[in-house]
Parts: sequence; structure tokens; C-alpha cells
Amino acid sequence: MKTTIGIDIRMLARGSKTGIEEYTSELLENMLGLDREIKFKLFYNGWRKNKLDYAWLHKPNIELCEFKIPNRFLDVSSRFLDFPKLDKLMAGVDKFFSPHIFLSATSPECEKIVTFHDLSFEKYPEFYSSQKNFWHFSMNPRRQAEKADKIIAVSHSTKQDLVEIYKINPEKIRVIYSGLNPAAKQYVFPAEKIYVKNKYFLPENYILYLGTLEPRKNIISLLNVFEKIKTDGILKGSDFKLVIAGAKGWLYDDIFRTAQKFASKKDIIFTGFVEEKDKAALYKMAKVFVYPSFYEGFGFPPLEAMAQKTPVITSNISSIPEAVENAAILINPSNPDELYEALEKVLTDKKLSEKLSELGKKRAEAFDWKKCAEETLEFIMK
Repeated sequence: MKTTIGIDIRMLARGSKTGIEEYTSELLENMLGLDREIKFKLFYNGWRKNKLDYAWLHKPNIELCEFKIPNRFLDVSSRFLDFPKLDKLMAGVDKFFSPHIFLSATSPECEKIVTFHDLSFEKYPEFYSSQKNFWHFSMNPRRQAEKADKIIAVSHSTKQDLVEIYKINPEKIRVIYSGLNPAAKQYVFPAEKIYVKNKYFLPENYILYLGTLEPRKNIISLLNVFEKIKTDGILKGSDFKLVIAGAKGWLYDDIFRTAQKFASKKDIIFTGFVEEKDKAALYKMAKVFVYPSFYEGFGFPPLEAMAQKTPVITSNISSIPEAVENAAILINPSNPDELYEALEKVLTDKKLSEKLSELGKKRAEAFDWKKCAEETLEFIMK
């Protein structure tokens, strides 16, 4: 008898490409064709949602179950009434897999599998807006973790948080590393570099941060260190600039206010949102990539930079050390002096820079979406 797996794909409704959306789309692309004997039903709901355009939608064992229930109503009903049962809405599934912590009520006989990317909202609620904190509260992630039959954690750090904060039995949690976007590993042609350089008004020499603009990413500390190294350090009088790339997240106003008060403000470039196809060239042209985040469930950007052989400086906490291993300089994100010293080393020591480039390239190759998909499907079917 064929197994039918339901998958919640509501996170694809916005058409954006944050980490959660990337995880979902890349996982599905690599997983849905692994076993044609398995039928996949995709739960796609929302009053207003993006039109899907993925090749995997047309596979013979895929059924798109599309609904127009307002998600706010569905969330409230799921939380307080444990209804409607999504497996029943989709005319029956044996297992229901949620790639994120969206609330989903299911029948007792339907096995539930949920991916947890991080618990930053539990450990650092001050890094989120009140609206975002309310969303996390309304999703009731603790209850979801408790009720799930199986949990996928994207890092050992996240697994440890689930055990320590939610008191979840570690035996029902499996760590499965995410893959790295194939576009991040692509060869960057000279013409692409010129195109991206002109598109984002990039200088010849720059330090790069790429990610969402939000407090958790510790961008203000990077700005402070750049001001110091630019006005009274090794970059004084140089043409080096700091490029802050990425879309606005939440509580980002202080980032722009801080940049504006510095003497080096003319050397700080905010690119705004960066298209996926442009990221590889952006990484490739940077002299060093800096990612001083306070917390990451996994942390794609350092690995994406490594894939382009760009030296990386990043944080020594949460999941980041297990992701980058010995291929980056690790610093305490709460200690700006460590970041300052690390930047000095990378920018002045050519041998160190070359060593980090080679180690980083090798480390990035270890993260593969096909492997992630195979391990995920095996765990779901177990």
C-alpha cells in the first residue's frame, strides 16, 4: 500500500526567498522525486498567495491541495479548537510534514513531523518586534514540539535548545543539515562581476555583510568596528568600504541611524535586497565576509561566502561553529575588539587569507541538498 505524505507549503505563498522559503523549495525539489511509490499532497493555503511556479509540481506523484481559508482564522482555530484537521482537508494522508512551525491540526492517526530551524525567539525575544514575538507566541512552538511524533533540527545547537528549553525527548529529534543553494557554488564569470558591481554600485575593495537587517545579526557592532578601523586603524586613508547587503527585517532603524553618525558614513553602502542570482558575484568580489550574528539556527551566508573562496569572520556561538568548523575565524559577537583584531589579521596576512579561502571552499562542499532530502525522507518514512 502506497504511503501518502502531506507537506505544508504555506511558507512559499509570499514568493520571497528567506532561509525558511529556501529550505522548503530546495528540499522539495530534491525530495519529491526520490520515490515514485510515495504520493505527496501539498497543502497550499491563503486568502492571498503567490502563484507557484516549480517544476516539481508537475511530477505524477504530486497533488497540490489548494485552499483559500484565511490563515489568521486557520491559526486561531488550530490553536484553540485543534480544528480543522489538515490531513482530512486533503482527503487523507498517512504522515504530515511541516518544514516550519506553522500551526497545523492533524488527526491522532496521522504521524506529525516538524522542522525546527532555531529557538532564537525564546532565547532572545528582544531581537524581535512585538508583532513578530506575538506571531511566535501564537504558533505555540512548545506545544508543537511536544505533540510532534518526530522533529528535524537543522543543527545540533537547535536540538540542544529543544531539549533544554522545551524538555523534548532527544530520541525523537534528528539533526539533518540543510544543503547549500547550488547558485552559491556556481562559477562567477568576469561579465557577471561587472554586471553586479554596476548594479549595486560596488567599490573595488570592500568588506561584506549579507543577510537580513535586524538586531540579531549584530550589524551595529560591525559598523562600530568599521568606523574604528577606517578612521584610526589599518584602513585609514584607504579606498576600502563596508557593504551591508540585504533586505530590511525588523527593528532596523538603529542600524541606519548608527551609520549616519559616523565620519566613515560615506564609505558605508547599503545595497538593499539582493537578487539570488547576484549573490555569488557579491561574495566573490569581497575581500572578507563578516557575519557577527548573536544566534543562528544554521547560518547559510558564511557557507555561501566560503563557496566562493571568500575569507569569513563569524561568531563562535549557537550553530555557527559546527557549520563552519575550522574554515573561518570565530569571534565573540559581544566583544568588538575580537572582530577588530580578526579584520586586521585577514586584511594584512595574505597567507591566512589564502588558507581560509581553501578551507572554506572545501567545507562548503559538504552541504548538499540531495543528501538533506534523502535523510529527510528516510526519517519521515522510518
